[in-house]
Amino acid sequence: MANYQNVTPVRLGQAAILATVTTIYIAPALSRVYLKNIDVANTTSTQKDLDIYLVPAGGTAGTSNAITYTLAVPAYTTYQWRGVQIMNASDTIQVRGSAAGLTITASGGQAI
Repeated sequence: MANYQNVTPVRLGQAAILATVTTIYIAPALSRVYLKNIDVANTTSTQKDLDIYLVPAGGTAGTSNAITYTLAVPAYTTYQWRGVQIMNASDTIQVRGSAAGLTITASGGQAI
């Protein structure tokens, strides 16, 4: 049985956010992942809405697993989420924006 005592800091994902739900990270097999922070930059001159989902393995992104839902990100600003969420093997981070122009960076730690 894994004890998950060895934690390695990692960038979990970085991507442009699309207007469709997109997976930016899949937790590896035989690990636990600690999601610590998410930065989302709006690089446009208009407000964009943001959805971020922590989806259990085999699940579907929706309101039951959203950590932000239709969150308004003003023009030329950065939204920062801080906290700790534990992800099990094959859990995913999925995102969606109201339109192109958002970029996400997620980081945390991977325990084996």
